[in-house]
Amino acid sequence: MKINDILIALLVAVIWGVNFVVIKVGVTGIPPLFLGALRFLFVALPAVFFIPRPKIALSRLVIYGLTICFGQFAFLFSAVKAGMPAGIASVVLQSQVFFTIVLGGLILKESLKISQVIGIIVAVAGLTVLAKGGDSGSLTDIPLMALMMTLAGGFSWACGNICNRIIMKETPDCNGMSLVAWSALVPIIPFILMSLWMEGADAIVSSISHISLLTVGAIMYLAYLSTFVGYTLWSRLLGRYETWRVTPFALLVPFAGIASSALLLGETITMMQFAGLGFIMAGLILTVFGKRLVTLLTRRKAV
Repeated sequence: MKINDILIALLVAVIWGVNFVVIKVGVTGIPPLFLGALRFLFVALPAVFFIPRPKIALSRLVIYGLTICFGQFAFLFSAVKAGMPAGIASVVLQSQVFFTIVLGGLILKESLKISQVIGIIVAVAGLTVLAKGGDSGSLTDIPLMALMMTLAGGFSWACGNICNRIIMKETPDCNGMSLVAWSALVPIIPFILMSLWMEGADAIVSSISHISLLTVGAIMYLAYLSTFVGYTLWSRLLGRYETWRVTPFALLVPFAGIASSALLLGETITMMQFAGLGFIMAGLILTVFGKRLVTLLTRRKAV
C-alpha cells in the first residue's frame, strides 16, 4: 500500500475508535434512542436527494437498515448510557466478527475453519473474564445488562453483514454509499417510536430545549465524520487494494477506542478486564488471520 493510503486507513481507524467516546458524550445530553434517530436523520438527509436509490429489493433495504442501523445502534447507544465504558465497548462490539462467521455457516452455508472455531472459543473466554473483571467493586464495574446489550449490538451488526453479503451477491454493482444513505431512512421512525415509548416525550423535549454545542458536535460527528467520511474512505481503499491488505486496519479501532476513552474520558481498566480484552483481541486475530498464520509458520519450517 502507498504511504498516503496507509495514513488514510489509520485515520479511519482513529475516527471509528474516537466514535465510542463521541457516543458517550452524545447519550449524556440526549436519550440514546432519540440520539439514534437524529444520527440517521442527518445521515439520510439531504443525501437521499443527491444519491440514487440502490437497485435492490425494498425488503433487502429494510432488513439491512433494521439490523445494521437500528438494531446495532439502539443496543450500543443504550449500553453506553447504561454504563458500558466507551473503550471496552469498542472491543466487545467486535463480537460481530464471530457472530458473522457463525451466521455465515448457518445461513450462507459457509464452512468454518478450525482456526475460526478456536478464535471464537478464545474470545468467549475473554468475554467471561471481562464480565467478571469488575467484581472488585471498582469504578470500572461493567453492568451485566450493558455488556449483554453491547453483544446484542454486535449480533445485529453481524445480521447486517449477512444481509449485505446477500445483497452484493444478488446485485454486485450495488453502490456502497447509496446503500448507507438510503438504509439510514429505515431506522428513523423505529428510533422515534421506541424513544417515545421507552424514554418519553418529556425527556425528548427537555434534551432538545437544553441541547449544547458539544451534543450538536457529537451528532454531527456520528452522522458525517464517522459514517460518510469513514465509510467513503474505507470503500475507496477496498476499491484500490485486496481486502486482506485493508481489513487488518480495522483491528486498530478497539485500540483507538481504548486510548481515546482513557485520554478524553479518564476511563480506567482493571488488570482482569485488561486480560479479558487481550483474550478477545487474540480470538479476533486468530479468527481473521489464523489460517494465514498457520500457512506462514509451515512455510518457515519447510525452509
